[in-house]
Amino acid sequence: MENARSTMPKSAILRIPGWRLIRSDQGRFWAFREKAFPPGALRAGAEPGVDADTFDDLKAEVDQQEEIAGRVTS
Repeated sequence: MENARSTMPKSAILRIPGWRLIRSDQGRFWAFREKAFPPGALRAGAEPGVDADTFDDLKAEVDQQEEIAGRVTS
C-alpha cells in the first residue's frame, strides 16, 4: 500500500547526486552523503545524513546541507 505522505511511487528511481538514498518500508526518505563533508562544514552545522516525509522535502534538506557546506568551503 502506498504511503499517503509520499510524493513518488515506490517503484520510481530517485536520485540526488552525491547522496545515497533510502526509503523505509513506512515510506520515509533518508539521504546520506557519499563523500564526507570537510570539518569546517560540519562545524558550521552541515549534516551528512537527513530524513524527511517526502522526496521533495528530502531534496530540500539535502540542498540546505550543501548550502551550509558551500558557505564555508567556497
